[in-house]
Amino acid sequence: MLSASNRQKLGLWSGVGLCVASMVGSGVFLSSGYMAQEMSAGPILLAWAVGACLAILGAISYAELARQIPRSGGEYRYLREFLHPAVAYIAGWVTLIIGFAQPAAINALAATTFLATLMPVGNAKVLAGVAIVLMSLAHAFGTNSSKWVQNGLVVVKALLLLGFVGLGLVAGNHSWPTWQPPSGETTTAAFVGSLFYISYAFSGWNTSAYAAERFARPEKDVGRAMMLGCLLVAAFYMLVNWIFVANLNPGEASIVMTSDQATLGHAVTRQLAGEAGARFMSILAIMAFLSAMSAMLMIGPHIASTMASDGALPKAFQCREGETPRAGLAFQAGIALLVLSVHNLQDALESVGATLMLFSGLSALSLVVAHVRKRLHKPALRGRLVAASLYTAFSAWLLYFAFRDQAALLPWLAAVVLFALLVYRLSSATEK
Repeated sequence: MLSASNRQKLGLWSGVGLCVASMVGSGVFLSSGYMAQEMSAGPILLAWAVGACLAILGAISYAELARQIPRSGGEYRYLREFLHPAVAYIAGWVTLIIGFAQPAAINALAATTFLATLMPVGNAKVLAGVAIVLMSLAHAFGTNSSKWVQNGLVVVKALLLLGFVGLGLVAGNHSWPTWQPPSGETTTAAFVGSLFYISYAFSGWNTSAYAAERFARPEKDVGRAMMLGCLLVAAFYMLVNWIFVANLNPGEASIVMTSDQATLGHAVTRQLAGEAGARFMSILAIMAFLSAMSAMLMIGPHIASTMASDGALPKAFQCREGETPRAGLAFQAGIALLVLSVHNLQDALESVGATLMLFSGLSALSLVVAHVRKRLHKPALRGRLVAASLYTAFSAWLLYFAFRDQAALLPWLAAVVLFALLVYRLSSATEK
């Protein structure tokens, strides 16, 4: 029998649910609308397949990292032990701000924006702020209430998503699409650029690694949760994007660029089931965004707690095992509220994907470096080392294109890195 403390911890399927909830948010219902303006159907589906392979390689790499270091913190913990504390400190701040607080704000705003298609809501940003505060309070009551809130949202979202896929596959078009993008032929630059939208849609595949110590069996279940979550979401994304490209042309898909209250799902369900279908899609979108926001708010504070335990943040952010990191939760909610005032969805889809890829790539690299230096805690599984090497190389190739073609990413990333380094130096000097 499980002890009382173990019953409060997360199991494998709760971990899978966390990863799925973190991944399936705004990205999958918007990204192909942008991509269809520069790419035809075949390259779009190929890009999603490539993005799925990249996420799965990342999950395999992190499964080994979690086996070596079964502790909370994700990139911060892995880079601190296997690369350098300064790099880990930067990764911790980037993950707190860009990996969790910013997506939480994006999903809260998306949920309230789509609620406006069903009823009057007034100011969407104010309501999004209220949603962040209320969800934070729900997670602040303790581990059990937090787990039940998150699991309940995931179940409802899963049922709605299955309904959407069923409608698209049964009532939708089944012939291969022949439309062409307005820009003409698909270019290499367009294909590579699309992978950052897709990277954002898959971001969250490593969610369970950030709260490893909340699992009853972190050495086994953290990695399994990531890999199973990735496989389930990859299959779902391929089905959904087939429905999109088979039923919408670029003009219809451009709805994501002209309206902030419609997704590709709205365009498809309106076409197949009329206004009732569009209203159903609004409910699905709201649940998808709320569960993604909930997962971000639930897991993100554990990074702050881990950093505090190492002296990288004030001790007020630290919590004991089994406790809810309330100070970190309040801090993250505050950052998310701040992000709401400067939010731009399309820019976020590009910048978040590229920035998170940088530090997940460094984490995979740290596993390879630790293996070469013989600093691993256990003998590494060879297949996972190969996956980490491939993930590192693929991430470096994509980031080369990102920083070459999207120069605006550099000042934003540089500002976060400089801020983190400054705080790191100040904290190091204080310790001395």
